[in-house]
Amino acid sequence: MPPYSFYIVDVFAKNKYTGNQLAIFEYSPDLSGSEMIRIAREMNFSESVFLGPFQESLTDDSRYNIRIFTPTQEIPFAGHPVLGIAYIIQKQIIKKNISSITLQLAVGPIQVYFEYCGDLVSKLWMQQPDPTFNAIVNPNNVLELLNLTHLDIIQELPIQVVSSGLPFIIVPLKNLEAIKRAKIVSEKYQAFIQDSQAKAILIYCQETYDNENDINVRMFAPYYGVTEDPATGSGNGCLASYLINHGVFYKDSLDIQVEQGYEIGRRSLIYLKSRFIGNKYRILIGGSVVMVAKGEFI
Repeated sequence: MPPYSFYIVDVFAKNKYTGNQLAIFEYSPDLSGSEMIRIAREMNFSESVFLGPFQESLTDDSRYNIRIFTPTQEIPFAGHPVLGIAYIIQKQIIKKNISSITLQLAVGPIQVYFEYCGDLVSKLWMQQPDPTFNAIVNPNNVLELLNLTHLDIIQELPIQVVSSGLPFIIVPLKNLEAIKRAKIVSEKYQAFIQDSQAKAILIYCQETYDNENDINVRMFAPYYGVTEDPATGSGNGCLASYLINHGVFYKDSLDIQVEQGYEIGRRSLIYLKSRFIGNKYRILIGGSVVMVAKGEFI
């Protein structure tokens, strides 16, 4: 087996050792899907991402194929792997300032945009795939598996499945006290997901640890091998669509900051910009990326 070069970055991070950890592997033509999942399990981050061969499209739009794995399986889409690998492509492969690149995922092409401070990338933005609003979930079906009660949820808002490539159950909570108390009750969760389209659960409230932020989020997905995620780009994109669709901020555009990972010691900062114009959503997820390590699997 040849050595496989990799990088470790922290995504949605203000500095090292915050945000969501990500392992990024350079393209290797002899690396099979089964080996990728074994490597992802060895890394044991919420996701690891593998760069595929470069393609030049007919419109001269640079495309990079990528595959994303949790410790247990391949998934079609996730937010922080998209931003993290875009950062590495710009920094280690292209090595010059570019305004955007296109990544090819199982869900289709995803555009990533770059902001710079001098010659350094200060922030990256991903345009989320169009959302779909799916089943309204009976609170009785999810509250017990989250260790919560009817007193903890906002009664005027639905618990709903929203998807932008990967479905999430969005659960609106009243306050941080409920957020802190939430935890997965394993046997109830396992019973619930047998018949549920969505396996990942995102809870949020409008009370925050940091007054500069607008929303606090936690995300649980044991089905994917992720007990709790420090920062979830794809899930927060679904949340942005949900907030607009249900008029949570009483307007059809948002420019807010989301905190996540505080409860597990990985403070993360996610930027959401979203709007609803002409019966169409435009959702942008932004954050900073910090390089932590690089090396080789031998």
